[in-house]
Amino acid sequence: QVQLVESGGGLVQPGGSLRLSCAASRSIFSMYAMGWYRQAPGNQRELVAHIRNDGTTNYADSVKGRFTISRDDAKNTLYLQMNSLKPEDTAVYYCKAITPGGMALWGQGTQVTVSS
Repeated sequence: QVQLVESGGGLVQPGGSLRLSCAASRSIFSMYAMGWYRQAPGNQRELVAHIRNDGTTNYADSVKGRFTISRDDAKNTLYLQMNSLKPEDTAVYYCKAITPGGMALWGQGTQVTVSS
């Protein structure tokens, strides 16, 4: 089974940037899709961005134009570039992979805090 490990979270001021990484223990080339989700205290986990194996992407309306999802199959890594961060982006960010068989795999999460 593929293990997913997120990194890159931290404390940043409003308007700042962070890049999250999700390193997979094995090749992600065969994954049907991968994505980033987030969960703020008291809220449900929500989709942030999603990328299919054909390169098709989609984003939550709240992050369109600010966040960019990408994947590097050679490095078995998924990225989320986050720019113009806002306090409402504060959450634990999770990486998710969907196998060709439809199984969902999750990482342990990384905290992002946007505050002055």
